[in-house]
Amino acid sequence: MTATWQARRWTGADGLDLFARDYAAAAGPARLPVVCLHGLTRNSRDFESLAPWVAAQGRRVLALDMRGRGSSARDPAEQYDVPTYVDDVLRLLNALGLARAIFIGTSMGGLITIELASRDPGRVAAAVINDIGPQLAPRGLERIAGYVGERPPLPDWNAAAAAVAALNADVFPRYGAQDWIAMARRLFREETRADGQTQVVADYDPAIARALSRIVADPDPWAKWNALASSRPVLVLRGTATDLLEADVAEAMVAGHPDATLVPVEGVGHAPMMDEPDALTAIAAFLKRV
Repeated sequence: MTATWQARRWTGADGLDLFARDYAAAAGPARLPVVCLHGLTRNSRDFESLAPWVAAQGRRVLALDMRGRGSSARDPAEQYDVPTYVDDVLRLLNALGLARAIFIGTSMGGLITIELASRDPGRVAAAVINDIGPQLAPRGLERIAGYVGERPPLPDWNAAAAAVAALNADVFPRYGAQDWIAMARRLFREETRADGQTQVVADYDPAIARALSRIVADPDPWAKWNALASSRPVLVLRGTATDLLEADVAEAMVAGHPDATLVPVEGVGHAPMMDEPDALTAIAAFLKRV
C-alpha cells in the first residue's frame, strides 16, 4: 500500500535538523495519532507499508528519521543515545501540538518508547513494541555489533540487495529477489562520487556503532517496562526466529499485566517488518481497542 505524505522538519535541542514523514488520516471520526520509531540502522522508510495502512484506518501517522539516519542530519557530537532520541521525539510532538499518541517502536524504537513513557507518561496512550524488551540476548547483540558501523560503498542496487539478503536470509526466509531490492532501498541511498559515478551507501551515520552500548544500557530496565505495561494497552510482537528477544523474556513482559498481549510473528527473525499477516492482524485488533 502506498500513500502520500508530507515532509516535516524540526530541530533538536542542539539545533540539529531532523525529518519525519507525516501521513494524513483517512476521513472519519477523530482518533489518536500513531508515532512510528525505527530500529538502530533503519529510518522512516521501514514503515512505508505499515504507515499508509494505519492512515487508511483513520489515524494520522508520523514516521521519524532519528538523528543520524535517513533525511535527518548526522550529529557531529554523536549524541546517539536514548535520552536524546526521546527529547527529539517530544520536540516534534510539542511543535505539532500532539499531547497523546499511540507509539509503534521497532527494536531501538521500542526502547525509545519505553524511555519516553517513563519521562512523559501521559504522552503514551498505548504502545506496540516490536521484537525488543528490557532484557536482550547476548547473541543478538553480538550479531548487531558485527554489522553496524562503517560499510564499503556498493556499485549498484543489485549489489545492495545481495548484501542485504546475505545479512538477513535467516530473518526473512520467505523473501525473494524483489523483496530484497525493496529492503535495500529502505536501508541504502544513492550518492554521486567525485568522478561523477553513482554508488550505493548505507543510509546512516557509521558513528552510531560507537553508541550501541549506550543505547542498550539501562540500570533498571524492568522497572521502566513494568511502568509502561501496567498503565496502558501494550502489544508485544516477537519474531519466532528472533535472536534478540528470548521467548521467556517476552512472556515475562506480559505476565501480570492484563492489558499487555504477546503475539508471535511466525517464521520471522529480528525484527518483523509488521507487514506480515500475523503482525497486521494483531495491530488491527489492537488499534480498534485504543
